[in-house]
Amino acid sequence: MYSFVKYLYTILCFLMFLFANLFVSGFLANHYASLNCINPVFKLTYIKNSGAAFSILQNSRELLIILSVVAITLLAVYIVRHIKSIRYSELFFISMLSAGIAGNLHERIIYGFVRDFFQLKFMHFPVFNVSDILINIGVIVLAVIIIAKKAR
Repeated sequence: MYSFVKYLYTILCFLMFLFANLFVSGFLANHYASLNCINPVFKLTYIKNSGAAFSILQNSRELLIILSVVAITLLAVYIVRHIKSIRYSELFFISMLSAGIAGNLHERIIYGFVRDFFQLKFMHFPVFNVSDILINIGVIVLAVIIIAKKAR
């Protein structure tokens, strides 16, 4: 029963992140020009990205789709194999990472590219999207969790 609750928690977190991601991306795609408010941190710039992070693997749609499916599958297999020993906080960030990957996967399949919006004003950095934010937070926090576990 306890494992069922953990699976349900993971699925609900994943769906929450995925739907929020898809909603924000869809909203920004339709309204980014009118939302470009003045702020010191970022501006909204619509970019069609046919590659991955930092524009690597440009025009490699099929490869990126395969890599995304493999990554999501490996994360799911990890959860299934280790559900009893995985803490809720870890499931939260695995769900965040998976939803980010799934969001970019969805856009690659539907549009043939990923829609990026956020451009930092205070430094030169590639334009990114909500999926990228979810992926980066998920990876960073999971890395910290892994390092902390090994340090014990």
